[in-house]
Amino acid sequence: MTLPLEGLLVVSVEQAVAAPQCTCRLADAGARVIKVERPEGDFARHYDYIVHGESAHLVWLNRGKESLVLDLTKPDDKALLEAMLAKADVFVQNLKPGALGKLGFAIERLRQDYPRLICCSISGYGETGPYAQRKAYDLLIQAESGLSSVTGGPEAPARVGVSVVDIAAGLSAYEAILEALLGRARTGEGAAISISMFDAMAEWMTIPLLNQEWGNPFRRVGLAHPTIAPYGVFKTRDGADILISIQNDREWRVLADKILGNAALGTDERFATNPQRNANRAATDAEVAKVFGAQDVEPLMVKLAAADIAFARVNDSALLSTHPHLRRVTVGTPSGPAAIPATGATWIGVTRDYGDIPALGAHSDAIRKEFGFPAR
Repeated sequence: MTLPLEGLLVVSVEQAVAAPQCTCRLADAGARVIKVERPEGDFARHYDYIVHGESAHLVWLNRGKESLVLDLTKPDDKALLEAMLAKADVFVQNLKPGALGKLGFAIERLRQDYPRLICCSISGYGETGPYAQRKAYDLLIQAESGLSSVTGGPEAPARVGVSVVDIAAGLSAYEAILEALLGRARTGEGAAISISMFDAMAEWMTIPLLNQEWGNPFRRVGLAHPTIAPYGVFKTRDGADILISIQNDREWRVLADKILGNAALGTDERFATNPQRNANRAATDAEVAKVFGAQDVEPLMVKLAAADIAFARVNDSALLSTHPHLRRVTVGTPSGPAAIPATGATWIGVTRDYGDIPALGAHSDAIRKEFGFPAR
């Protein structure tokens, strides 16, 4: 099967998560991705050694790439990068703003010398502005963007448990590059794209921001809803947590009758409408908690599904590992195969193969030879 980006060359001076997230998607779509690493390697290679002795981050985001080690302080290695960029379709980098220019690869110069080249730079706060030179990592931007202020329970802000800022920035870069490729197909012109981690997360914060500016600041309520009841977590007799969501009064009446076993609660003046349930939230939740706490999780979930009540089990990673809807793909690593979650998109009727995770510098000699440079 021909993949949509086959024949395109992507060169990426990348590290950590955001840029590798972007180029992983490009590789999945068929692009040839050359991952340029410093002599000690992408520092995410050393975050942990949990998967056959390889980093989980490396295994997650680097399938299907070629690893080339370059020391960009050395003229010979700079010349090799220049030779690759002259033939590349896309250049991705997430060095600190200004660092690439100091090495002789300013984006303005590259766009002038290679008009068809699409250059995408990922940084914390963008290339300009008062915070442009700040170090910016995922959790720092979670805090700075206000995300942590709407995450967690009433007692304190919290970190989102995965690298949502890096993921948002990486996927923003991916979609922008795809737009630029479509534009180049019409005009023949490349593009310069700047992706800010802060911008990516600020856009995700639109609803809390608008609520704040229009007089309704969000409150942290944990796994609950600030204005809908019952909408929260209830513990079963065998210790499982079940999150239910009652969206309207009809659903409340169904819950009262079919699950709580007390149809009268559906029309009780304390609970009959959502404003009443919200005003009497403690009593509302107590009615649900009493019934859920007397049942085990498996039969309770069967009843909830039969009554068409919206619910979810609050799973941990161990339960996710055996979830019936978890799709996986198997990728090769330098130390053995690893089964990892598939991406969100399913191509109906199509089976995609994914390339291996490269060992550090695994392709250096071959790439040097390809572009006319001697192996080391």
